[in-house]
Amino acid sequence: MTEADIVRALSNVQEPDLGKDLITLNMVKDIVISGNDVSFTVVLTTPACPLKDMIRNACVNAVQLLVNKSANVNVKFTANTSSNRKDGKALLPGVKNIIVIVSGKGGVGKSTIAANLALALSQGGASVGLMDADIYGPSVPIMFGVRGERPLMRQEGSRGVIIPMEKFGIKFMSIGLLVDEKQAIVWRGPMASSAIRQFVGDVDWGELDYLIIDMPPGTGDIHLTLVQTVPVTGAIIVTTPQPVALADARKAVAMFGQAQIKVPIIGLVENMSYFTPAELPGNKYYIFGKNGGKNMADEYDIPLLAQIPFVQSIREGGDIGVPIMVGDDKITQKEFVDFAGQVARSIAMRNANLEPTKIVEIAV
Repeated sequence: MTEADIVRALSNVQEPDLGKDLITLNMVKDIVISGNDVSFTVVLTTPACPLKDMIRNACVNAVQLLVNKSANVNVKFTANTSSNRKDGKALLPGVKNIIVIVSGKGGVGKSTIAANLALALSQGGASVGLMDADIYGPSVPIMFGVRGERPLMRQEGSRGVIIPMEKFGIKFMSIGLLVDEKQAIVWRGPMASSAIRQFVGDVDWGELDYLIIDMPPGTGDIHLTLVQTVPVTGAIIVTTPQPVALADARKAVAMFGQAQIKVPIIGLVENMSYFTPAELPGNKYYIFGKNGGKNMADEYDIPLLAQIPFVQSIREGGDIGVPIMVGDDKITQKEFVDFAGQVARSIAMRNANLEPTKIVEIAV
């Protein structure tokens, strides 16, 4: 076997999402051959890639079928998370992908989705940050069990820099970590927008594959401020199956689809899709209706990323500061692992096939 033989064989292995072969995409490196043993490294577009086993099997089959049926093939993986930023990286220079989690209305579990998505991506090997931009209803301090704690700061010249808190392997920041939780935040739009700019410009997020931003419900000042401040890779819409939630979710889709904003929709999550009691894990009760989110995703031709069940352990984990992804419910955890895999795939495809991300310039 020669290196050229291996390269020719692997040129027949397609990357499932990007539609080109591994050699053309420059995803293979460090080919080592010794007798019947061959090893090489495949560079994935994200550490959280859910297709590792598929790619590994395709590589092994290609070498054994096209080069040497007795070859012992060792496929290693590393990742260089894809990014498509072309903004000069004036803000958040170390962040490769900025993902906003949005909903048309409150109460659909947007913060739960954002927190557990961040944790699932991190557990898949990515470096992840979580920004709680829900100024008027911050929930991250409760969900991460840090109520009453305060982030540290350091001085850089005349400027103070906030150091995000870290727990469960991710960095996170919330307005709830800076104010008394018993106080209502009574701010006009410009003040809330200013706080968002500070969370972007004055927090040391460092090097991240993904920054997940939990947005306020609805469509308004904070959403516009964010897309005008940083290049948003894409938006994930969260809804529940019932018509009243879907009606508001449509407004969120419409906002990001406007010509002057044009932020790609990564996909839609249907939360609280069905209720499964712990004592009857095989049963599904469609309390809020069935497949409302799926039908909406089909209507707008956007990916349905997940249908997350309505289970008690998700609610309990958020309330006691131990999100489901770091709890004991392995069955429900798999729902979020699969969801994170779909998100990582969709982002990689977005970066490969769509225009570069940029700051939105609109006069509103």
